[in-house]
Amino acid sequence: MPRNLADVLHHFGPELAKPDAPEGRLAQKEPRPSSQPSPPQIVGVPIGDRDVVRAAFTWNLAVEVARLGGDALVISPDDVSPSPLWPQAGAGPLGVEFRPTLAKDLKSLDQIAREAAAGARGGAEGGLIFVRIPPSWLDAGWKNCALLRWTLLFTSSKTSDLQDTLKTARAIVQKQSQARVGITIHGAECRAEAETAFARIAQAARKNLGHDVQSYGLLVDALHVYRAIVAQRPIGLAHPQSPAARALRDVAQLLLTDMLRGLP
Repeated sequence: MPRNLADVLHHFGPELAKPDAPEGRLAQKEPRPSSQPSPPQIVGVPIGDRDVVRAAFTWNLAVEVARLGGDALVISPDDVSPSPLWPQAGAGPLGVEFRPTLAKDLKSLDQIAREAAAGARGGAEGGLIFVRIPPSWLDAGWKNCALLRWTLLFTSSKTSDLQDTLKTARAIVQKQSQARVGITIHGAECRAEAETAFARIAQAARKNLGHDVQSYGLLVDALHVYRAIVAQRPIGLAHPQSPAARALRDVAQLLLTDMLRGLP
């Protein structure tokens, strides 16, 4: 079932935090089942070739995963160097790596992601491999793709964005019926707007796709995001106490928590 967005809306103001959880639900960590590092899991992230903002969200989430003790890697099919979406190839802040690839379709990208996961050990808190999927590749007639077992979709609360996100979710579910489809809302200006946006897409997905989507929180304070893009420095390192950094950290914690639980 979808998460309740009220659990993460404390970022809009301290008065929205739950009284019994002053740091909010996302500040809590899932107990580790053992002392052994968990192997990293693949998270497919549909991002267009020119979608700088959502690429920035993904890179900053990877950095927050590392700040939480996990291992993080970003893979993207990019044949332009330097990439307009990402930092320089190789290891970056806190060891987070950006790895461009010359994959030309979903099947070859899936194979590259599988090989990366097989060759990684994961950090103390596990690890995540974020893989950019060009949205047009989802139209390919290929099913049972590992990249689509767990996906993260960014959407604003605008009706047009929600409709586009639902179309993307449909393409994913048609190819991977057991997919975990996560939704992160960004750009909402108030609690009611954020709650309504997620409720709309969750209800539409259940009604039209017969599939539940899961909330992966909110990303707030777009100004810091834009500044980070210009400065080419992660928000969590440049402005660690900003609402944007705290929101990113909470989303990263949710992802790590679900990584430990495993996929269905």
